Amino acid sequence: MKEILKDFKQGKITLKECEKKLKANNILELEDLAKFDKTRNFRTGFPEAIYSEGKSYHDLLLIIKNYFKNKSEDNLIITKLSNNRFLKLENDLHQLIEEGYILDYNKRGEILVIKTPSHEDIELNSKVGIITAGTSDINIAEEAKVILEQGGCKVITSYDIGVAGIHRLFPQIADMIEKEVKIIIVCAGMEGTLPTVVAGLVDVPVIAVPTSIGYGIGKNGEVALNAMLQSCAPGIAVVNIDNGFGAAVFALTIITSIMFE
Repeated sequence: MKEILKDFKQGKITLKECEKKLKANNILELEDLAKFDKTRNFRTGFPEAIYSEGKSYHDLLLIIKNYFKNKSEDNLIITKLSNNRFLKLENDLHQLIEEGYILDYNKRGEILVIKTPSHEDIELNSKVGIITAGTSDINIAEEAKVILEQGGCKVITSYDIGVAGIHRLFPQIADMIEKEVKIIIVCAGMEGTLPTVVAGLVDVPVIAVPTSIGYGIGKNGEVALNAMLQSCAPGIAVVNIDNGFGAAVFALTIITSIMFE
């Protein structure tokens, strides 16, 4: 970046060329395997995330090693990471661990945060609620929880309070409102009605996450997704099936845009 700005100052490149080079410099290329956004943390408040599912273990390990080889001071998030893969990474990244890096793995959410020795926890002084319809949805909720906490939010969770036993829902919702949550993320599979019920009771934004829990016509979460998209309750945003990460990022985007506008 210094070299680019120096060339511009000396008149070797135009303002337009300088802008293009700076934008290109923001992307760190890695052997055609991944392109890292080096300024994401600065722009958005959360670090680079790697979706591990579908990547070979060799490629995943290479991506992680090269990310920190380039002296990044930001944490790195690995999503959809099975426990078996994490155990292999824990062994193969022993050098990073010896250098003071922390491998913070959430087994239930299958998400890993690799924290740098210089990392500092963020505090936004905001609370987000996470609700699941059933225990089968908890893995997606835990993925969202990790991202929210990484972004500096306090998270209040209430799991297994679906509409099949709707009496369980009301005291949990009341508790979240009393604790002044700014947003509620609702994870549900099957027929996917829980976000609509929640949105009809609260005056904060609701982010609906359909999960791939169901059978027969509801298999793979498509019924839940369609039901949430067709919700008659206003104030609902819907992310894709099993996208706890996306729901959490959206919540953080809302919170930070309000706080820092």
